[in-house]
Amino acid sequence: MATTNSTDKSPTASFPSFTPLTENEVSKLLSSSRPTTCLLDPIPSNLLQSVAPTITAPITHVINASLTSGTFPTVFKQAQVTPLLRKPSLTPTQVENYRPVSLLPYLSKTIERAVFKQVTEFLSQNNLLDINQSGFKIGHSTETALLSVTEALKEARAAAKSSVLILLDLSAAFDTVNHDILLSILWNMGITGHAHSWFQSYLTGRSFSVSWLGHTSAVHRLTTGVPQGSVLGPLLFAIYTTSLGQIIHSHGFSYHCYSDDTQLYLSFPPDDSTVSVRISDCLSDISAWMKAHHLQLNLSKTELLVFPAKPTIQQDISITIDSIPLAPTSVVRNLGVMIDNQLTFTDHVASVTRSCRFTLFNLRKIRPYLTEQATQLLVQTMVISRLEYCNALLTGLPACVVKPLQMVQNAAVRLVFNQPKRAHVTPLLIELHWLPIAARIKFKSLILAYRILRGSAPVYLGALIKAYVAPRPLRSSGERSLVVPRPCTRQSRLFSWVVPRWWNALPSATRTESSLPIFKKLLKTQLFREHLLS
Repeated sequence: MATTNSTDKSPTASFPSFTPLTENEVSKLLSSSRPTTCLLDPIPSNLLQSVAPTITAPITHVINASLTSGTFPTVFKQAQVTPLLRKPSLTPTQVENYRPVSLLPYLSKTIERAVFKQVTEFLSQNNLLDINQSGFKIGHSTETALLSVTEALKEARAAAKSSVLILLDLSAAFDTVNHDILLSILWNMGITGHAHSWFQSYLTGRSFSVSWLGHTSAVHRLTTGVPQGSVLGPLLFAIYTTSLGQIIHSHGFSYHCYSDDTQLYLSFPPDDSTVSVRISDCLSDISAWMKAHHLQLNLSKTELLVFPAKPTIQQDISITIDSIPLAPTSVVRNLGVMIDNQLTFTDHVASVTRSCRFTLFNLRKIRPYLTEQATQLLVQTMVISRLEYCNALLTGLPACVVKPLQMVQNAAVRLVFNQPKRAHVTPLLIELHWLPIAARIKFKSLILAYRILRGSAPVYLGALIKAYVAPRPLRSSGERSLVVPRPCTRQSRLFSWVVPRWWNALPSATRTESSLPIFKKLLKTQLFREHLLS
């Protein structure tokens, strides 16, 4: 079995076998699973869910037989691959523009969920997962990952430092995972015995067929990779790449990952002349690590963004890796958010505004055929959700920057009630019980603050805010206030500077509420009064 330097240390804990599930646990797995459409399912998943109470016992037997024997059923190892165009703007006639998504049998994913729960609990309890990996973790999201990175970049700028952000691009990352290396890493993490045998059985002997335009290809064998679209695939890839962080840290860079999307960043004095060399050395070692792990770093699609300490400073950074030049760009799309080299987020707001207005334009055409309730549902799904995506990143920005988003929301509200362009929106917002954009940003940020204080937010966000601890027992000690940083013009747009002031202005009963759902209700009522009823 192949080994690497990242797996040479002995396991600190042992996970030799899985715990069998009860019928009640299997019933919960079946009811919480989203129905899928896969031609390999002998029974449609929605039908299976509807009759689950009568067949839970045999399904429980199948799952437990797999877990205790260390064998994954062969019949569940075939995947139906459906190519999906990566972006609507790409040319559909070019094969490389498609993403191969594996559709797996419903019961296959049910077994995977049982394994996923037990393995993630083991890895979390023993601190074996990379804390800078946010992909597919409870309480983690693209928003928390981006907030951590952008806050670090803003803090560097507030300290009069320049920064670089590098977005790595991997070619077919999930498809090239080497099974021997992955199994070796699992063993060294303490996943041994029947549990290790189960993973070996799960990974080997897999096959796939491609379904396209009603036709299905012949079955082909797979010798590498973890299936995209599976429950365990993202977790196994995160485990596979855990040691990459050591390579990045050895060069003084910070990093954050979301599944196979890796971003590394470095802050430095504006007059530092060694930055280009440091970036080149780091990327060269990352490329070597990728090759050793049978992964391919796509340098032609890797992006570099330079954040000068001041708008007037011009950072001259020139990098060439493996004869491929890496030129800085002014704007990048990072996990669905447009980030510019001045951290103004104006490009992101403009992109969201264009997308939402185009959607509203199309909805307006069919509005005469829709009921008010149907229109509201479509607007919430296709427009409001887009406005709220990663809106915590907009905390502290001037009102003029987020104003275009408010205008989009105004247009959306008028469309729901079929009102003319000049209709006053405040009564309409009140009737829908929708918060304005500025209040929605504040709502999201304060919920994150609540989760950080309660310990349910990602560990890496813990440094953004600090609970106030009185030097001696005071009557106000139990009010859960936050430490408010000293006023500083350079820090006025930081999450860590703005949110503590918002938090401490909340009523004491809201700050000290122990239930998150009740906190959300109290917070929304408070913001509703401030922004719409005042």
